[in-house]
Amino acid sequence: MDAIEAARAVVGEHHADARAAFLGGSIMTERRTATSDLDIVVLLHGAPAPYRTSLRYQDWPVELFVHTEESWHTFVRQEVRKRRSALLWMCADGLLLFDADGVGARLAAASRELAMAGPPPAPDDEIDDRRYSITDLLDDLVGCTDPGERLFICGELARRTGELALAVRGAWGGGGKWLARRLETAAPDLTMRLHHGVRQALDGRTEPLIDVVDQVLDQAGGRYWAGYRRDGRP
Repeated sequence: MDAIEAARAVVGEHHADARAAFLGGSIMTERRTATSDLDIVVLLHGAPAPYRTSLRYQDWPVELFVHTEESWHTFVRQEVRKRRSALLWMCADGLLLFDADGVGARLAAASRELAMAGPPPAPDDEIDDRRYSITDLLDDLVGCTDPGERLFICGELARRTGELALAVRGAWGGGGKWLARRLETAAPDLTMRLHHGVRQALDGRTEPLIDVVDQVLDQAGGRYWAGYRRDGRP
């Protein structure tokens, strides 16, 4: 059973009265692997939506993202404010499996419009928070003599530096493999430079990683330590 056939069968088994469904994620791209799952967005008239669940259908790992039209818009608005939305992209780039009443076409069009418009700009406070946390990690890396600690410092530096690079470029964010994929478009050589820097830093040669992190920091205003302040909330 191929991915599209399996996705339609899953929706039919769990929500035979669905209004529409999308199949998205890596399975619909050239990046598909032997472990890619079926990411399926299902649109219902009402309850039990909204919910999300993971299951297995035959040999396929499946994730169902079940919404009403209203809850879809609510969740997407929340995610867009954070400048990363898997739900948005599953409908913008995914395959519309079926559309009983036109809701699928409406959400596909809305998704593509939002995706093309890009995310809202990152607030200055957020950029400063990211600069501060990366500066702190750089200081930790310079002073680190423990290989185990260095491993996790380097991993955090790579992730946070990638996220900062996307934020300052006004690009969509992502997590895990999607962070790397977003960087391919927004900063094509950064992932490879971070990769080489981390590998050398794990062997004790930290200068290449520090150099690439500093280059990204400079695009955001440089390192930030002295003068940083955040007031607590009751």
